[in-house]
Amino acid sequence: MDGRSGRSRPVATSSGSTSSGATSSGATSIRLTEVTKVFAGSTEPAVDRLSLDIDAGTITALLGPSGCGKTTTLRMINRLVEPTAGTIEIDGVDILGRSPQELRRSIGYVIQQVGLFPHRTIASNVATVPDLLGWDRKRTAERVEELTTLVGLDHDLLSRYPDELSGGQQQRVGVARALAADPPVLLMDEPFGAVDPIVRSRLQDELLDLQSKVRKTIVLVTHDLDEALRIADRIALLNVGGILEQVATPDDLMSAPANDFVASFIGDERGLRRLSLKTVSGLRHHQGPVVADSADLADVEAVLAAEMSEWLGITVDERFVGWVHADDARAAFRAHGRLDTDALQVPAAQVQPDSTLRAAMELIMNANSSAAVIDDDGRFGGVVTLEDIRRSLGAQSP
Repeated sequence: MDGRSGRSRPVATSSGSTSSGATSSGATSIRLTEVTKVFAGSTEPAVDRLSLDIDAGTITALLGPSGCGKTTTLRMINRLVEPTAGTIEIDGVDILGRSPQELRRSIGYVIQQVGLFPHRTIASNVATVPDLLGWDRKRTAERVEELTTLVGLDHDLLSRYPDELSGGQQQRVGVARALAADPPVLLMDEPFGAVDPIVRSRLQDELLDLQSKVRKTIVLVTHDLDEALRIADRIALLNVGGILEQVATPDDLMSAPANDFVASFIGDERGLRRLSLKTVSGLRHHQGPVVADSADLADVEAVLAAEMSEWLGITVDERFVGWVHADDARAAFRAHGRLDTDALQVPAAQVQPDSTLRAAMELIMNANSSAAVIDDDGRFGGVVTLEDIRRSLGAQSP
């Protein structure tokens, strides 16, 4: 039993795989070892002996209910909150061995309210840390221009002030400012919580695109499970009191919750959420009832029989051109001695390799047919069926 919490301490499970495409060197960038925080006037820890390794170049989401210590944990990494006990290392160096000011200038920090200086222009806001580090004007100006492009801001906005920008634009400025000195670590505390859902989704996509370019070690606090699933490589799920219940990839968290708390927190729709995590490209596609336009009647009959299908898909130069009913295909051979693309119908369901399995499932169910996988150049890559999707979830799916 844990003497302070009065409960058995759970074993947090970990997985080293990634889910959103990020690659890791395998090196640990941030290591928390038995980190505890007890605030003055409280008898219970806000964070209780938390041990967590965060790999370099990945996004780790700190997730959990209110009071679980996720923001406290984030702020201990840059010493905005001092730990009561335990150690925090960045690249093997104990953060307590550095001055708080030096440490914070080497770590990017983005908060929900953005925290821009209202009396300074956007360019001046982005240049905050370079100015503190004593960069010359030319180097700073070049970095501001570079970051403006990187985060997708219009360069005409640099001379404006924060209150002239939308919430989404201000958030981009906040990210640019955090990246100004090219820090290896970026801390983000509910960074998209103050914008509407449409802008929030767009900013999440932009963060993933940005991460594919800069490969920072990002620690992100969120209370939104769907946000964590969408953008994190690993999720550390905390319980009230800063107790780590599980750390895993999004798919592993959904498919194999470590205990009842985790299962309850992620809810009953974890099967549907897993469908949104996986894409069509991860399936083993099969050819299906599809032939090239040069196929002869024997080949056509063999494919239709093997697939037990009444419809035949046709490709021309590896590009999928549509479906034809089996009877029409046979009639074309009787009339012309070959397949005739004049009778083709537009595919009732077609998906791209980066389509989610949830989107593919909805298309297949609405069309009552399998879906053809078509890439951006129109090339055919196989067919996807409901059975393919079911199998992809594996035996652990609910």
